[in-house]
Amino acid sequence: MKHQHLNYAMLLRVVGGLLAMEALFMIIPFVTCLIFDEDHDALVFGLVAAGTAVAGLAMMRSLKVHTTRFGKRESYLLTGTVWVVFSLCGMLPFIFGSSQLGVSDSFFEAMSGFTTTGATIRPAGLAPLTHGLMMWQAVMQWLGGMGIILFTLAVIPALNSSGGMQMFNAEVPGITHDKIMPRISQTAMSLWGIYASFTIILTLLLWFGPMDFYDSICHAMGTISTGGFSTRPDAIAGYDSDYITIVVILFMFLGGVNFTLIFNAALGRWRKVRANDIFRLFVGMIFLFTVLFAVAIFAGGKYDSWRDLTLYPLFQVVSTITSTGYTRPEFLVWGQFVLALTFIMMFTGGCAGSTSGGAKIDRLLYLQRHVRNELRRCVHPNAILSVRINGNVASQELVGKVISFLALYMIVIVVGGTVLAAMGLPTVDSFFSAFACISNTGFGASVTGYGDDYALIPDAAKWVLSAMMLIGRLEIFTVLVLFTPTFWRR
Repeated sequence: MKHQHLNYAMLLRVVGGLLAMEALFMIIPFVTCLIFDEDHDALVFGLVAAGTAVAGLAMMRSLKVHTTRFGKRESYLLTGTVWVVFSLCGMLPFIFGSSQLGVSDSFFEAMSGFTTTGATIRPAGLAPLTHGLMMWQAVMQWLGGMGIILFTLAVIPALNSSGGMQMFNAEVPGITHDKIMPRISQTAMSLWGIYASFTIILTLLLWFGPMDFYDSICHAMGTISTGGFSTRPDAIAGYDSDYITIVVILFMFLGGVNFTLIFNAALGRWRKVRANDIFRLFVGMIFLFTVLFAVAIFAGGKYDSWRDLTLYPLFQVVSTITSTGYTRPEFLVWGQFVLALTFIMMFTGGCAGSTSGGAKIDRLLYLQRHVRNELRRCVHPNAILSVRINGNVASQELVGKVISFLALYMIVIVVGGTVLAAMGLPTVDSFFSAFACISNTGFGASVTGYGDDYALIPDAAKWVLSAMMLIGRLEIFTVLVLFTPTFWRR
């Protein structure tokens, strides 16, 4: 049986609708510019929002759709296309606004924002962006955290019957995806409802501390999305507040937890939370790494108060494992052992179904139990063993997909690092930058102590790293499948 042609008309119409929604979100930084009397950037945001809206509405109105059919191929193509198109439109305020960044730098900033990587090409020594541009960075991270397509499914229920589940699977990170409500649009609405509620609560909690309302909104968006955006060069450490540090730790942690699990907890289904193998592993890893950090800091004599052995290591561990990317200034002097542990956490990431990056703890648990079974078979070759997660037996097909993902993840890091090295970057910085971008952590190469930040890399390397951010956010298969002949074959 032959595949049908791709439904380009329907695909472009949906993209048009999404562009119109992006234009609506640009009103937030536009209003911010008006409040802070940033006239030039207000004009830029107004024109860019208007142009984006016109383009989106024109695509929706002018295309004749013969069928609303939306299959797997359309879902993969839409997901990959939308994130690129959103970044292309999102970069325009950086090009024409007061920051006056080049095209490569602007696209890097926009892709970093939407994928919640948090990497920036702006060195700390430069003058800060205007309030409007910083608000736009925070909004991009917030939108990308829960997912652009997922937001669409929540506000356009009609897509529920037109490939909604395929689009949900293509964008939401994870191994398996459970509908927590009967319809996929209701599931999307529930997840976004939790996400928006956390954002509002966090904004209010931060506002009660030493932050003003503007900073509270920006940091709330950057924290719950695990994007790590801050309005200050020294981020959370600049406020010198234990209260803010503790609040941010809590919400970074929540950002790294599967939102389906949070939904169950909100309904009082605590047994599902307690019995979840992955959640228990996530909490256990945070505890273990915090203890190891504290031991390393104590052994190295790098402490002055109780915070250096408790609060600050916990903050750094949660920030790293959830791929938020906030760093304590003390982190750079904690030693090489702490840096090695950081690499491990960057790789593992948080839970699938969360806003965090990395390979996800779920996959590592599947791999560990599969490897354990293979070792047992070496001694008992006739034993019938299965991979069990949360009491359920995983199919061999699912286990094979997990192993393939992890292998591809490593291959992409190696290829990306090699390409960057070929462009003239130092070898260590090349592989670390590739690793940081595909894991959506966004740590600069300066973390290794060998180089500077992303500002000094060539323009071509910025496009490579932007691609790696997208591959990491959409979890490899959604992007790489578009480059296979089978996808395009009728």
